[in-house]
Amino acid sequence: MTTSAPAPTRAFVRDRDFRRLLFTRFSAHWGNGMYQAGLTGAVIFNPERAADALAMAGGFAVLLLPYSVVGPFAGALLDRWDRRKVLIFANLLRSFTILATAVAVGIGAAGFGLFSLALASEGISRFIGSGLSASLPHVVEEKSVLAANAFAATWGSVLAVVGAGCAIGLRALTGADDAGSAWVTAVAALGGIGAAVLASGFARGLLGPSTVDEPANPALAVARGLSDGAKAAWRTPSVTAGFIALFAHRASFGISLLVTVLLMRNHFTDAGVFRAGMAGLGEMAGFAGAGILVAGLLTARLIRLFGRVRVVVGALVLAAVAQSALGLPMVVPTALFAAFLVTGAGQVLKLCVDSSVQIDVADEARGRVFALYDTLFNITQVAAVSLAATVIPDDGRSPGLLIAATVLYLAGAAGYVLAVRKRRTGDAVPPLALG
Repeated sequence: MTTSAPAPTRAFVRDRDFRRLLFTRFSAHWGNGMYQAGLTGAVIFNPERAADALAMAGGFAVLLLPYSVVGPFAGALLDRWDRRKVLIFANLLRSFTILATAVAVGIGAAGFGLFSLALASEGISRFIGSGLSASLPHVVEEKSVLAANAFAATWGSVLAVVGAGCAIGLRALTGADDAGSAWVTAVAALGGIGAAVLASGFARGLLGPSTVDEPANPALAVARGLSDGAKAAWRTPSVTAGFIALFAHRASFGISLLVTVLLMRNHFTDAGVFRAGMAGLGEMAGFAGAGILVAGLLTARLIRLFGRVRVVVGALVLAAVAQSALGLPMVVPTALFAAFLVTGAGQVLKLCVDSSVQIDVADEARGRVFALYDTLFNITQVAAVSLAATVIPDDGRSPGLLIAATVLYLAGAAGYVLAVRKRRTGDAVPPLALG
């Protein structure tokens, strides 16, 4: 890995191919944020439907498990197919599934039928996300990958929050019933269409893969995708240690997410500028978006000043403090600040691990490692949400669950440090980069 100084942001932003990939991400993320917020409103905050904690856990599973279902396929195929074509056709296909979901919501469909459409749409979205991440090193110099990834991922996440805000605002105009929710969901298809148009402007082969390390038989390539991703990740100390940190974050975040949604729906009430219900979730999304933005602006600088290990441990400890000190009072103002800090800390962790994969993993295996990343972390979050749903009260007031989430963050910090030390002392592998 090069040790030369990274180029300033303006250097890679001026590059036409980077801007095109960035705007492709923006369009896809905006549509994804709008779709998820529209579907959440349709299922959880819809007066024509009722959802208890277990039903919400099922909804979260629909939004998250596609990582796990699609992961083995996405990894192998992203390291085999022209990623430009993947981004074009996957975005168009996702727009079709979004429109199908909107129709299902509009006619009052529920249960397996609606969840199947949402599962398909979200699965394709994860394929797109992995493709965008695996393509980034092809449009910037290696020395700028960390800064470029922080810039793209941060503003992409902000656009997802903007999309969610658009959904909430449009819902206020169209209504909270099935018909209004259907219109909100349908508009999200514009994000995929825009992303496909933008991706079509890339030259063929520009986004990789540069080389194909895959069996001639596509079925065999798909079958071994997770195995190859696991081997590549294990051979990379910075990635394996980062995985432990993100495991802790995703489990803890899943618990606090379920608690927050139930509090907003069944416990919190409007208090001045602070809102409850779907509007309250919109405010929380705004605070979370601000946390993501601050994390994106600071992460690369923090890593240069303190090293990746200290930054990751600091982010986990900060999230633990926010979870306990600001989450436990269970009032809207402190919950909003907790969302700002926890989401910001999570974004710091994600940027650190993303950059490790993009820089330290060879291009021919990068897609498979990102797919493994998606698969394992979202299984972890779904498992945490599902377990929490079995014990949480209907109003969401559960101090015990928030304490458990705090402990998970601290355990993640300890596990990360132990993994770093073990790989340094036990393997003949270069130690985890500190700068």
